[in-house]
Amino acid sequence: MRSQVLRGGTVFDGLGNPPRALDVLVEAGAVAALLPPDSAVGEHAESVDVRGCWITPGFIDIHTHYDAELELWPALGESVRHGVTTVFLGSCGLSLAIGAPDELADMFCRVEGIPRACVEPLLQRVKDWDGPAEYLQHLERLPLGPHVAALLGHSAIRAAAMGLGRSLDARTRPGADELARMRALLGEALDAGYLGLSINTLPWDKMDGEQFRSRPTPSVFASWSEYRALASVLRARGRVLQGVPNVSTKVNVLLFAALSAGLRRAALKTTLIAMMDAPPARGVHRVAGGLAWLVNRLLGGDLRFQALPNPFDMWVDGIEVPVFEEFAAGTEALHLEQPAVRATLLRDPVYRRRFRRQWQDRLRGRAYHRDLRRTRILACPEEQLVGKSFAEVAEARGRDAIDTLLDLVAEHGTALRWQTIVANDRPEVLEWIVRHPGALIGFSDAGAHLRNMAYYNFPLRLLRMVRAAAARGRPIMSPERAVHRVTGELAQWFGLDAGVLAPGARADLAVIDPAALDDSLDALHEQPVAPDGVGGPFSSLRRLVRRNDAAVRRVLVAGRTAWSAGAFAPELGRERGFGTVLRARS
Repeated sequence: MRSQVLRGGTVFDGLGNPPRALDVLVEAGAVAALLPPDSAVGEHAESVDVRGCWITPGFIDIHTHYDAELELWPALGESVRHGVTTVFLGSCGLSLAIGAPDELADMFCRVEGIPRACVEPLLQRVKDWDGPAEYLQHLERLPLGPHVAALLGHSAIRAAAMGLGRSLDARTRPGADELARMRALLGEALDAGYLGLSINTLPWDKMDGEQFRSRPTPSVFASWSEYRALASVLRARGRVLQGVPNVSTKVNVLLFAALSAGLRRAALKTTLIAMMDAPPARGVHRVAGGLAWLVNRLLGGDLRFQALPNPFDMWVDGIEVPVFEEFAAGTEALHLEQPAVRATLLRDPVYRRRFRRQWQDRLRGRAYHRDLRRTRILACPEEQLVGKSFAEVAEARGRDAIDTLLDLVAEHGTALRWQTIVANDRPEVLEWIVRHPGALIGFSDAGAHLRNMAYYNFPLRLLRMVRAAAARGRPIMSPERAVHRVTGELAQWFGLDAGVLAPGARADLAVIDPAALDDSLDALHEQPVAPDGVGGPFSSLRRLVRRNDAAVRRVLVAGRTAWSAGAFAPELGRERGFGTVLRARS
């Protein structure tokens, strides 16, 4: 590995300290020295001109669903090209750490919007592990691009302990031996270096496959006594609980807060999804912030909400998106995989009455606004409809807007593509969210919802937000604080050796051109999931991405150049020596 010195940049240490004009010498995978500009280092080091650029620690993405994708293309290039050098697996109760390939695919695929026909045969081919510790050993054998850290998914260990069928039965509680098995698997995972456990209480995350199709995932069926029994293991070890509350009702957030509280016991590090500004519940972000303050300041807890620093926009083919699982009639339609069969249901008058009643129900909580004026048709065989909302089409046709939505989906299926903004549509409120000390910046869902979301570059969008606010004369935080929020702050809270740029630290670095942090960060593209030459079941899949390659000049992972001048290193994802498995500090 050749040494290199990054010259002429402004160094951010990832700890929030003021930036400094320094050269960065990288040797043997680590930051060897931070030097005054133009210091002599000898001829052994490659000199890299980064004048006008920021040199930051590599960014950390605390919420991805790359679990399946890294088995195909472990470079995870869509994150690396945006300066992300560490990603977390095992979110939302889902994990590949233990279980049969077909059952893991059933739990993972529908929730995360990845075709089961791609994932199940891939797992059948590559799965050579049987348990949490062996899974990390498997990951270490892959030619990883970024570093990988893992949470253990509760759904996986619940199914392993109880059997998948019993784990999906609302009338069944685990026996003492089954609960002991879950606790033992969690203990094994923590011993192996997992960050903690992820659980899910959101009933509109549904199973794929045929045997248990459309039931919620196993974690949803657990009682709070089961969650508490597992949380006690985490509390004793100082590890993290990641939770998905029922975001429709939002009431059980209080139970998560009670779990985190530390009165007469150690605090439980708890991170919840997510702090957002959503039209159906304006002001709920302030409630979340207030709850975090109450738990952390007065109740001795450690509660954080994950938050995105950008609008939560969503693209939909027909109705293929999880928000339609929020009510029973939506799940009823998504349960039907055959387009013709689904279209017949959508045209049925009795079904339409049921759909309308549930869509308009104001008594049950909702996460999605369901306002058909807040939509825009992007593609449709009826080209004259492109650019209009469903409400505008309905008005022109003299039809009801809900009927119009169902008419178009029944007629065109996934050939109908439309867009909406689910949350974070008010810039001033979004600025409040990213400033809040109870927020952890993350929740990209990278690697999932391939046709629905594109948040891979969220750290760059945070940096742009901060620069734009300062330019308007209304700064929301300093650039060094923004870098800290997506590097050292996350590493410290989760207990990882990452996110810091200092002598002796591993050289995970991003070189950012601040002048290129502009509106092009929002430009949307569709790209193959894997590059040419990478075969396998994902080879035909495409995903939404946002790219502005001018913004990230260079990315180093463990001292090796992974991305430079708009291109990946040829060996990235093909040779080991870049990323590895990061394990939680004891």
